[in-house]
Amino acid sequence: MTVSPELEQKMPLLEQFRETRNRTLELVKTLEKDDFVVQTAFFMSPPKWHVGHVSWIYEAIMAKLDKNYEFYSKEFSEYLNSYYQQFGVPHDKGLRGIISRPTTDQIFQYFNTINQRVERFIENQTLSDESIRLITMGFHHECQHQELLVYDLQHLLAEEYRPLEKNEIPKPEHSKKENVQIKGGLYTMGYNGKGYCYDIELPEHKTFLNDYKIEVFPITNKQYQEFIEDGGYERYKYWLSDGWEKVKENKWSAPMYWEKINNEWHTRDFLGIRKINPNEPVCHVSYYEADAYCKWSGKRLPTEAEWEKAACWNEQTQEKINFPWGNELPSEDKCNLLESYYWGCTEIGTFPKGASPSGCHQMIGDVWEWTSSEFAGYPGFKSGFDEYNDKWFTNQKVLRGGSFGTPRMSIRGSYRNFFRLDERWLFSGFRCAEDV
Repeated sequence: MTVSPELEQKMPLLEQFRETRNRTLELVKTLEKDDFVVQTAFFMSPPKWHVGHVSWIYEAIMAKLDKNYEFYSKEFSEYLNSYYQQFGVPHDKGLRGIISRPTTDQIFQYFNTINQRVERFIENQTLSDESIRLITMGFHHECQHQELLVYDLQHLLAEEYRPLEKNEIPKPEHSKKENVQIKGGLYTMGYNGKGYCYDIELPEHKTFLNDYKIEVFPITNKQYQEFIEDGGYERYKYWLSDGWEKVKENKWSAPMYWEKINNEWHTRDFLGIRKINPNEPVCHVSYYEADAYCKWSGKRLPTEAEWEKAACWNEQTQEKINFPWGNELPSEDKCNLLESYYWGCTEIGTFPKGASPSGCHQMIGDVWEWTSSEFAGYPGFKSGFDEYNDKWFTNQKVLRGGSFGTPRMSIRGSYRNFFRLDERWLFSGFRCAEDV
């Protein structure tokens, strides 16, 4: 069959769409039907909702690009809309698990129908650069929900989850160096590549940094345990006022999922109920906990500009790169992302080939890293999609670097994630910095 030149130009877009959709299906393929409807906490969503929402977002995009587009179903839109007031009043997030209709079967039928609609839309429409940008944003939005789905599957099922693919975690090559010193001065931060990025990664802009030190590795379970054993959760002097209130209110005494069995710390995750591995990056800590540890240790969290310069600036060549190792896309010998399929953190020192020019390791993958920076638009920020990112420019902190649940196509050194200061069901850790 002869393919028209116009359709041939669209093939990379169609292939990226199919690859993204297939990855969503692979994540839920081994679930039992009962698993799809359960909501174990107000902060997570049932798998059924994720599968539906990542389909609905394409409807929202097609409706923006084609004023005559008709949504599949008003009932579906009301349930699957996350927070977009422009498309009607969203359903209460904490109550997504009490809705039995649409059924799981109906959601998968909807998923397949939207696949057909999107493919026809791409094939038949004359696509402007803006249209391609918005459709591509849909792929990246789906990647974000694939990661959220992984968080939720851990909360819902932990070791009961049976992934389609699971690889053996590689052995580390330990480095003894603790921190590196980064030269200050003017640094141009933000995305400077040629591929897709979010509006919040733009525009590139100059910021001034003093000389600083930053740790080579994320803080490990062993280091964090020392904070716990020294009474870190019992002494208010290390905590921000709001954070201390959260400690008391929620009875925090360790990271999420940690529990003591026979007087030893264990965690429960995709790998089972197991003793804490002292050499893994600490995971499932809130901003408050990361900040308290830093204060206890006499250090501080890095700003996102400090984090980005340590990850992406080559002092020798005086150029910024997209990833710590260069401009090549992530690969399994450089970092631990979703497609590594380890379903957990690797020990520090596992990816020497992924080190940044400054000498920092594991800045991409394993755990998102809290920074001290408030989530806000860069100077000169312009929104690329109403109600998408800029509506969250308050009471959130920036995290950088991705996690073992982040799809490979959606991460880069300039990517800015953001969460509220008390959230910890995400795969979140941190590394310390200090002034020179």
